[in-house]
Amino acid sequence: MIRISIPGGGPITSDQWNILDRVADNCTIPPSDIYPGARPSLRITTRQNIQLHWVRKKNVVDTISEIAKSGFFTINGCGDNTRNVIGCPLSYYSNKWAQKVGKYFALPTAAYIEIFEIDPEYLRKAGLQDRKAGVTRFDYGPNQLNRKFKIAFSAIHNVEGKKKYVPDNCVELRTNDIGVAPIKKSADDGDDKVDRFQVYIGGGQGQQSGKPTLSTLGEPFGIFTEDTLLKGLDGIVSVHKEWGDRQNRHWGRLKYVVKVKGIEWFREQVRNIGDINFEAPILDYDYGDRNLHLGWIKQEKIGDYGENLKWCYGAFIENGRIIDGSPNGDLKRMIKYLMNKYPAVQLFITPNQHLLFSNIGNSEKGQFENDMKLFGYGVRKKVINLANGATEVKSRPYSKLRMLSGACVGRDTCRLTYTDSEKYEPYLIDKLEEKWGDLNESIGITGCEKQCYRPATKTIGWIGTGLNLYQLTIAGTEDGRHQGMPLMDPNSKEQYLHFVPRKDVAEVTDVLAEFYMKYRSKEEERPGGMGYFLRRVKAKEIISCLKSNPKTAELMKKAFKGI
Repeated sequence: MIRISIPGGGPITSDQWNILDRVADNCTIPPSDIYPGARPSLRITTRQNIQLHWVRKKNVVDTISEIAKSGFFTINGCGDNTRNVIGCPLSYYSNKWAQKVGKYFALPTAAYIEIFEIDPEYLRKAGLQDRKAGVTRFDYGPNQLNRKFKIAFSAIHNVEGKKKYVPDNCVELRTNDIGVAPIKKSADDGDDKVDRFQVYIGGGQGQQSGKPTLSTLGEPFGIFTEDTLLKGLDGIVSVHKEWGDRQNRHWGRLKYVVKVKGIEWFREQVRNIGDINFEAPILDYDYGDRNLHLGWIKQEKIGDYGENLKWCYGAFIENGRIIDGSPNGDLKRMIKYLMNKYPAVQLFITPNQHLLFSNIGNSEKGQFENDMKLFGYGVRKKVINLANGATEVKSRPYSKLRMLSGACVGRDTCRLTYTDSEKYEPYLIDKLEEKWGDLNESIGITGCEKQCYRPATKTIGWIGTGLNLYQLTIAGTEDGRHQGMPLMDPNSKEQYLHFVPRKDVAEVTDVLAEFYMKYRSKEEERPGGMGYFLRRVKAKEIISCLKSNPKTAELMKKAFKGI
């Protein structure tokens, strides 16, 4: 797998997309003995990266060299360093800062140029030249960081003609090592200038089975101005670099330093590095709901990348897989066609594995949608086996449940995974959506406890624990504001549904949805209310429901003491 870093998710021009599309054609076809009739693909991720799977070892150097011609690089895609910095693709401030911070924390490029035979001109154009060329960058030192390090910028949107400002947490900022939320100058003065940023630290979703590890949301750290923010981020990463655990990788992330040392200790360490000044955080600051940015959206001014009075279209890409011949259409050909037919359009990857087409004129909207339909976009095709042995193809528009749900890559191209996620999730939704398709809730699936899709912040999470086995995670919410957890009895500390067979996942999900529909309050009837319902009734009532339901009673006979 090769991972391409794109800070802020874009913009990506038609020329750049054509290069990446061509690279995928040349290097991402799986072996025919494993996947007969396989097709090339690109995989977009929750970190706004592009992944290329099934690249042959002999083709790695040439592939990375070819990718560089697009102006994007594989630097910071993996490893013990700051990973791709993510931001809201709809927000000028969020995207600008994601790109700025991404360049600041980029790794040294000298060895990269030499090994992969990169033309240095591509790096100069991207602003990634080394320090000797006058570029100030973070000093990783000889040993880099303790572990990977993730940074995210959320957004504020101006709607209703500058009468209302809405925060947007599409990046789920508190699931990152550092999350940065913009603060507008004033809530009521009509000035849309962002002049301060609230920083959160210590978030992270990854765990390790059998180890005392945790998933957690970041804590409010402090408020920085535009002039002090980059210095503050440098200080936070530097403190982690010095104090993070380098002996045990399970405890190497920033969240463990924060948990052990405390947030106030961490603030003092940062203040002592170069006299970095910042204000106390606003503990109840509203950073917004998770927003998927799908469908037509009136475009804000996005710096040099767009203009007002135009539109963006958020395209649903199930699990981020851009491929032809899928039940959702010929998406790879569609994107290339649209990028070349509409040359003013620039593309952004969202933090939820979808695509945002920007700079679409008002008069172009109808034709743009019609062009997407030419490739089968907008409906999912399902082959039905009939009693007489024949088959029938049925199509239905993407359901709410499908569009709000998703999965990480999983098998067969992630070496950390135990089981399927991307390949399983569409078929799980197929089973559920006849009954629950209009449910405004999210299901997240990952193939292991690293939780790259962040399932524990969704209404219902399923985390791979073995081949065709999944653990239930509850108490997250569709809006991304809450941290979910395994189903555990608060008194006995017994954990339930840790090894749910694949064939039973739909049944458990169905029982939980029925439980919600029967006992929800008036307030919980709103879209996204199921997660809040499960948080309100708590684990004991959920356990009682599952034990008493004949669909799940047998599964609930198995429990074990959690760590």
